[in-house]
Amino acid sequence: MMRRPLPVVERPDAWPASYGDEARPRLGFFTDTTLCIGCKACEVACKEWNDVPADGYVWTGNSYDNTGGLSANTWRHVAFIEQDRPLHVAPSKARLREAEMRDGAAGPDAAPLRDRPSGGAPRGDGYPPPDAPRGDGGEGMRWLMSSDVCKHCTDAACLDVCPTGALFRTEFGTVVVQQDVCNGCGYCVVACPFGVIGRREIAGSKGVGMAQKCTLCYDRTKDGLEPACAKACPTESIQFGKLDELRERASRRLEQVVARGFDGARLYGANPDDGVGGFGAFFLLLDEPEVYGLPPDPVATTRDLPSIYGWMALAAGTLGALVGLSFLGGRR
Repeated sequence: MMRRPLPVVERPDAWPASYGDEARPRLGFFTDTTLCIGCKACEVACKEWNDVPADGYVWTGNSYDNTGGLSANTWRHVAFIEQDRPLHVAPSKARLREAEMRDGAAGPDAAPLRDRPSGGAPRGDGYPPPDAPRGDGGEGMRWLMSSDVCKHCTDAACLDVCPTGALFRTEFGTVVVQQDVCNGCGYCVVACPFGVIGRREIAGSKGVGMAQKCTLCYDRTKDGLEPACAKACPTESIQFGKLDELRERASRRLEQVVARGFDGARLYGANPDDGVGGFGAFFLLLDEPEVYGLPPDPVATTRDLPSIYGWMALAAGTLGALVGLSFLGGRR
């Protein structure tokens, strides 16, 4: 028996088609964890600008991490991961020279960085000279720090399941919750593959019972301003801008990091062909995503809904046909 193709539930026009001429270049974050110093300026700036209530007054036992993860009351979360392994492996002289020539750290006739005085001019790329003493001596503990945030997925499951339209995609391609439209159903909370969204439960605070998450400071970006977290970051670990440009910058940065021997460096969320269509906020990590509490291969939880609805429609049609046949048979 030939199986007929199932009907497909079409989605409405999404960004940028839904905005027409008002669509703007997609904006996002690139978080370079190799530059994060764990100062938590991003957490504080986010709370102050967005009027997010204070939390994290507990001892988690996870180094200096007092908030534990993203939630309705923590839209930026700095993770502290302590590992018993070297920070990076020693790069070869050839790889060092290649990296210097590529990023412009040295002219064609300049001496290799390994041969320059330690007190010379700053590198300007966030790294000490290769001959500078390493904090771990090449062995022992390393401390990974990373500022996590909502990923503003291309295929955002939270958007798909919201029954009131409280979640919407802005003209910049970011995902925002409208507090005055949210009914607190919590469908978006369970739909998010990253566990980003939560409902606020701090009594007396703004937006109790409503879904809460990062808005990528929509009120600031509309006026051409940088989000509060990126503005406050002292090392430019959090970089904000047009998503296409950030991806190009991240690729170049990854090459530099790998050339300098950082063990396990990789981009996370920069691939537009992944399970969520690419992140609007992606990362340069120094280890597996799971180490940072991130899923290794995230998939939009609504990805299979069209086929599920198709099977449901087929089952309903089949059931209806069988019921009709039974009535016809009973009348003979």
